[in-house]
Amino acid sequence: MNDYYKILGVSQQASDQDIKRAYRRLAHQYHPDKGGDAQKFQEISEAYQVLSDKEKRAQYDRFGKTFEGGVPGGFSGFRWGWGRPGQEGDDEESFGFDFQDIGDLFEDFFGGGTHPKNKKQGGDIEMELGIPLEATLAPAQEGILLTKYLMCTRCQGVGAEPNTKVKECFACRGTGEVQEIRKSVFGSFTKMSTCPECGGEGLKPEHLCNVCKGEGRVQGEEEFKVSVPAGVDSHQILKLKEKGDAGRRKGPSGDLYVRIFVKPHKLFQRKGDNISIKVPVLFSQVALGEEIEVPTLDGQSMKMSILAGSKSGDVLKVPGKGIPHFRGLGRGDMFVELEIQTPKKLTKEQRDLLEELRKFGL
Repeated sequence: MNDYYKILGVSQQASDQDIKRAYRRLAHQYHPDKGGDAQKFQEISEAYQVLSDKEKRAQYDRFGKTFEGGVPGGFSGFRWGWGRPGQEGDDEESFGFDFQDIGDLFEDFFGGGTHPKNKKQGGDIEMELGIPLEATLAPAQEGILLTKYLMCTRCQGVGAEPNTKVKECFACRGTGEVQEIRKSVFGSFTKMSTCPECGGEGLKPEHLCNVCKGEGRVQGEEEFKVSVPAGVDSHQILKLKEKGDAGRRKGPSGDLYVRIFVKPHKLFQRKGDNISIKVPVLFSQVALGEEIEVPTLDGQSMKMSILAGSKSGDVLKVPGKGIPHFRGLGRGDMFVELEIQTPKKLTKEQRDLLEELRKFGL
């Protein structure tokens, strides 16, 4: 028997949260849809089903190797049987069955589970778009070049060679569905499933398109503009409907999700919709007071008055000179931090003047 604690990589004293975290990490690593090991994923799921249930975990801790599948008695995995336990390797007289199969049956015949996505629909695409900080001040059109599936121009997405026929599928006789019979301990069940020959379309090209080989789409590049609203920030996502991969054989296109990344600015720092900047000033300017020029994010400089007696680190607020509020009115503020610069080299005249000032306590 597999040790469920070892499978999840936790100790027997692990908390419920430790078990949940371990399961999530391993499930993400081994999930078959992400290229992981299906057998390993099944073992991880089985271990989590037992250890995440207080009663099952208590029975498992108590009975040790004589417990599997949620009850004491030495059943193998989640396989139970009538008459005697359905151990692996038993013959048909054990009447063993797998509860995983039963779960599949209930999903198939009684509406459980999630419905699969349209098999003809194109996939969604995610991408990152970097923009400069100043581009957030006003709505903009950003150009992108995207590699994706495009509709085949030779067959116009049909999948058939031009001037050839698209015929009724011989397997499903045009219905797009075929009967599937499954046997279980409850008897035989019949259900309708998507025809594997035509993918549920009910039609098949007489001659496949020479370019797309019947897919109705080909790999290519598309260049277009993305409308970026003012005030957008990093990690915000813009959704462009039907700008993802083209669908198979006239199927609907997927969507494009554009994740925004606002590039760092050499002068300004952003925090929410406010921006800040450090402005170098002279000791004489803060001591005596003076009007100085300060750059702004839109490229225009503005005049600001420094009060006499200001000190390094003082912050001045300029209302309405920050980032526009996303989908709202107004703008954030700009904060100007004064930073007194100490000269590294002095001329003789400067040194003499400073020596005189020192005599007066400056």
